[in-house]
Amino acid sequence: MLSSDFDVIVIGGGHAGCEAAYASAKLGCRTLLLAVNLDTIGAMPCNPAVGGPGKSHLVKEIDALGGVMGIAADATYLQMRMLNSSRGPAVQSLRAQSDKREYSAWMKDFMETLPNVTLRQGMVVAFLTEGERVAGVQLGFGERLSCNAVVLCAGTFLEGTIWIGRETQPAGRAGEFPSIGLSGCLKALGFKMDRLKTGTPPRIDGRTIDYTDLVYVPGDEKLSFFSFLDKRPVREQLPCHQTRTTEKTHEIIRANLHESPMYSGMIHGVGPRYCPSIEDKVVRFADKDSHGLFLEPEGRNTYEVYLQGCSTSLPIAVQAQIVHSLPGLENAQMIRPAYAVEYDYLPAIQFTHALMSKDLKGFFAAGQMLGTSGYEEAAAQGLMAGINAARFVQEKDPFILERSSSYTATLIDDLVTKEIGEPYRMMTSRSEYRLLLRQDNADLRLTPIGREIGMVDDYRWQLFANKQEEIKAEFKRLSQTRIHPSKECDELLAKHDESLKQNVSLEELLRRPRVPYEVIETLSPASPGKKFAWHQEVETEIKYAGYIERQKSQVAQAEKLDGVKLPSDLDYLAFENLAKEAREKLNRVRPETLGQAARIGGVSPADVSVLLVWLETRRRNQAYKDKQALAASAGQTVAAAVSS
Repeated sequence: MLSSDFDVIVIGGGHAGCEAAYASAKLGCRTLLLAVNLDTIGAMPCNPAVGGPGKSHLVKEIDALGGVMGIAADATYLQMRMLNSSRGPAVQSLRAQSDKREYSAWMKDFMETLPNVTLRQGMVVAFLTEGERVAGVQLGFGERLSCNAVVLCAGTFLEGTIWIGRETQPAGRAGEFPSIGLSGCLKALGFKMDRLKTGTPPRIDGRTIDYTDLVYVPGDEKLSFFSFLDKRPVREQLPCHQTRTTEKTHEIIRANLHESPMYSGMIHGVGPRYCPSIEDKVVRFADKDSHGLFLEPEGRNTYEVYLQGCSTSLPIAVQAQIVHSLPGLENAQMIRPAYAVEYDYLPAIQFTHALMSKDLKGFFAAGQMLGTSGYEEAAAQGLMAGINAARFVQEKDPFILERSSSYTATLIDDLVTKEIGEPYRMMTSRSEYRLLLRQDNADLRLTPIGREIGMVDDYRWQLFANKQEEIKAEFKRLSQTRIHPSKECDELLAKHDESLKQNVSLEELLRRPRVPYEVIETLSPASPGKKFAWHQEVETEIKYAGYIERQKSQVAQAEKLDGVKLPSDLDYLAFENLAKEAREKLNRVRPETLGQAARIGGVSPADVSVLLVWLETRRRNQAYKDKQALAASAGQTVAAAVSS
């Protein structure tokens, strides 16, 4: 049997695995990326898209920390759209329709050229351990590979099973082998496992769709990008289209619910609440007579079209009836049927905020197998797991972001402190501080941290420094430049139901809710002939200054609790003053701080108060003991001096 030594072994070549391997290698670790099929690295097995509400914030944060997903999405987009552009800056979200083949090919090329990264095709069937830490992996044909840390990013492959109607077959996703046996190994190591379910819609032959009367959905004329780097490619954009379900669609679904493996009880895994199947939509929202569906191209060199919003596990014949009941798809042909996939996952409360197992040192996990749904959530976890695996190997403290710093931290904090029994999807409503955690300021929040830990290179850092200088200069200009009432000014402001009666600074004018930055740029441009690039960040900080300060105060209060450490060996079951549910939850999750304890479902403010009182009593008792010990020591010193 062969033997190879690596610092970090990453298992899985999906979005989590790619970010984990990149981060580990970037931080100087000899990294092995193992994938069942090297031709599907960075694959998009479901919707070929990146971003959307909450998810775009994750992608921007990945990029701000020095990760890869944003760069890949910018390099391979078919269409870019800013969602919620008419609403506040906290919920505006960029979404890219991606070329799925180009994205995967780009990611594979990128991974192949990385220093410190070795790619291998193989299936892991067991983990090697030494005492209470991981020591390597065993592959399906007996080969053993040693390492100091493992990052498991197995996606939906652990004992994966796909369903179409009553027909089922083992698969991690359509056309790919599942991972068999690894779940048993994890259980033998003491991990608790459960089942989840997700699904994907049918793919349609675009040549058989009649687009004549469908809603046309173009990309944005003014392009936005995920990466904060410069030199992003400007590509020709492809349109999407929208159709809707009809009463006939709903009749077909209701008549065939007994054929759905989910509704007939054959699937036991819980599906994603916020990305329901078409069956779920019809049953759960029975009051709605129609649901919107999007027709999205899968690439520039394919005629396959993704029918977004029509995920299902009904039999193929029923799927065809559903497709033909949709306006514009009366004669459409399915290329690939929809299916559901059921798989094993590891409830994340078994892991720390560094995404390392609480009981098996050096064992990290990330992605769907920790209970999340979506490429972006997987990539964010993968980046953090890869960073922390490298830091573990290098015997450095774990890299843990405060919940108030990012959606990435919110995601991880939710996973490891809350018992989530369904696939977790990031949304802007998940964060208490979403006005602070906007997608436009992700670099301001996280790039200095990425620089500090070694993920941000000199080029990115210089771009960031230049941007901050430009923003600082613009704030100064707006505060110092005053504008006077004039005919031109009155005519311009009248378009926004505003007027000017006296001299004001540009900052004071911009603070008015109805005055956009474009007015400032017209009256007094920052640079003649050149538009200021970072106006959204400046405008948001000025217009929402009061709300931002209020949220900063909330963050300061929350951080006080997060700064209070809890003993790792605390026996919560012995606390009679805690509610029974709180005792059980606290003992299971084992929070590291009082702030984390407060966010556990089932732990009330009264329970937090009990812990606070106990900690203060413990502190006072320890202080008293220390004082007594000091006095005793002083007495012994005096006695020794007298006797001598």
